[in-house]
Amino acid sequence: MLESQLRLLVQLRTFSRYAILAGIIISIPLNILLPNSISWQVVLAITALAIGIPHGAVDHLITVPKFKFFKMALFLIGYLAVTGLCIWFILSNNLLGFQLIVLISALHFGIGDASFISELNARSNKTGFPKVLFALAAGFTPVFIPLLNSRSTEALEAVNPILIGWADPVTDLLFWVVVALNLFVTALMLFKGRRAEAIDLAALLAISLIAPPLVAFAFYFGFWHALRHTGRLTLELPSSLGAHEQHQPRKAFWLALAAGLPALAIVIGFTVVLGITGNFDLGADLLWLLLVVVWALTIPHMALTSRLDAKAMGFTKNNSEANKS
Repeated sequence: MLESQLRLLVQLRTFSRYAILAGIIISIPLNILLPNSISWQVVLAITALAIGIPHGAVDHLITVPKFKFFKMALFLIGYLAVTGLCIWFILSNNLLGFQLIVLISALHFGIGDASFISELNARSNKTGFPKVLFALAAGFTPVFIPLLNSRSTEALEAVNPILIGWADPVTDLLFWVVVALNLFVTALMLFKGRRAEAIDLAALLAISLIAPPLVAFAFYFGFWHALRHTGRLTLELPSSLGAHEQHQPRKAFWLALAAGLPALAIVIGFTVVLGITGNFDLGADLLWLLLVVVWALTIPHMALTSRLDAKAMGFTKNNSEANKS
């Protein structure tokens, strides 16, 4: 089973890198041909965000798999209540809500990426991985750099003009601090012989600097963070574990992905209803509302995945160790 799990994680790592490369390659000619158009960026961003949404919809199956119907119903009500409160807060406090979610997302993404690498390490007997530094660089690079570079104004105007200048008066300072953090940790990874981790950080820095901010963040969310998190879900979801036992890693991934697909329709439908009932212009505000819903879902999602992250990071006993004993 461990061999099947390792094969899937390696394949997802490779695919996510190619997806980031594709985002860079797509962006370069479109930037040249359509320098004054943001429509193609919005289309790519909504598509990539939609692809990433299902990865957080399996939390209840992993965190509380043995709950009976009534307890599960109460759990889901609480989960959605927290999400609703977060949506209300962001829509009522656009700038402050955005600033808080940027920081929370950077931490969540970084911890998730470090946990993914830790799961790989546990199945390939690798050591010497500076998790905290990698988590900071892997999380802050794809979140902060696109939102702090010189092209962020156009992107933020398309999302919500109130967010322009969200990091003033330390925008430039923050930008260079995060770039320096990425370069320092990349160099450290090379020094420690962790070439794969250095490649990951270099790829994230490249798309953050080259692709437009909307494309850079959405491609990271949909094709990197979501895919790697789904891969980690296969290490916990009973149906996926059964597929791993049969040495079918792709089936294991599909079972974890399919479990979250209904959430995609629910989130999009809810976003449209929210736009209509809130008197938003869906043509102009759809991306903003979709981002608000995704950000709000991140809060309970981050809380529930903390158990998986703690296990992967070595704070509690890892599944791979349990399987070996």
